[in-house]
Amino acid sequence: MIQLGDPIDRSLLNDWQRDLPLVPRPFAAIARRLGIDEEEVIARLDRLRAQGSITRVGATCAPNTVSASTLAAISVPDERVEDVADIINRQPGINHSYLREDDWNLWFVATGPDRVHVNAALARIERETGLRVLDLPLLRPFNIDLGFNLSGTPMPHRSVRRADMSAMQPGDRDILQTLCSGLPLVPRPFALIGARLKHAEEAIISRIQALMQAAIITRLGVIVRHRALGWRANAMVVWDLPSEAVTSVGPALAALPGVTLCYERRPVPDIWPWRLYSMIHARSREAALDILAQARALPGLRGVPCKPLFSVRCFRQTGALIKPPVRPVLTQGVSP
Repeated sequence: MIQLGDPIDRSLLNDWQRDLPLVPRPFAAIARRLGIDEEEVIARLDRLRAQGSITRVGATCAPNTVSASTLAAISVPDERVEDVADIINRQPGINHSYLREDDWNLWFVATGPDRVHVNAALARIERETGLRVLDLPLLRPFNIDLGFNLSGTPMPHRSVRRADMSAMQPGDRDILQTLCSGLPLVPRPFALIGARLKHAEEAIISRIQALMQAAIITRLGVIVRHRALGWRANAMVVWDLPSEAVTSVGPALAALPGVTLCYERRPVPDIWPWRLYSMIHARSREAALDILAQARALPGLRGVPCKPLFSVRCFRQTGALIKPPVRPVLTQGVSP
């Protein structure tokens, strides 16, 4: 676990997980707030990324809007976990993968520009591993704005806003892919993005503002690695109740302090009946189970079957794939 005794590092990681300044020099704006200079902010963020405290400074997007995604699981024999995890993580668009405590023990999120890409990735994984893949697509989100308060106080719950896809314009996918991969850590990152995409700096900033107002971008800021920062008790809690009950219970569960994500997914008949999912991130297993006890006491969840799947290992945590991956073009007659 990474220790964060430096108050400036803690502020960078805690206070800037969202609402990155949308100005030509965002790191200078942060520096003024911290009483240091722009160069030091950039250097610190670069160091925090290199040491694994953060994945990137960038964006997260509303699921299944500008790209497709699904949660998937495989039941893998212990002796094959490493090999199967490697097969999964070689697929373009796998942005999260975890080993969890369950018979269905290897969990991952597959993303891509469309559902055809996601389906193809799942099919390749089944073919290469010889194991069944459970496909658990999102039906309804109740809380998708994952954030961590390093003081230990849960982040305030933010209601999910419906994304307005009519706001999308040509070229926005290029901007979104860049933001999901990570802002360049330079004094004028939006100018550099603009130069790469052949747009003016002001145009890039304007489009990001529009995409945030349309709730297509759900968060722009420092994306932390929660396990590296002490939130090692990561439990995905699944609940077995009918869809009509999820309508009323989902928002209440999403608003419970300590629940960091909450959504409904499509179950798999006779194999995986669980429909409502809630994520709990805590510093200890005891603390996570205490949050679970509070959830089980909520009206509508008393007596409802549930089980926590604690994570054992993180194999991957990165941004989503929005645009098709670029494949090298081979000229006829030239050896690859």
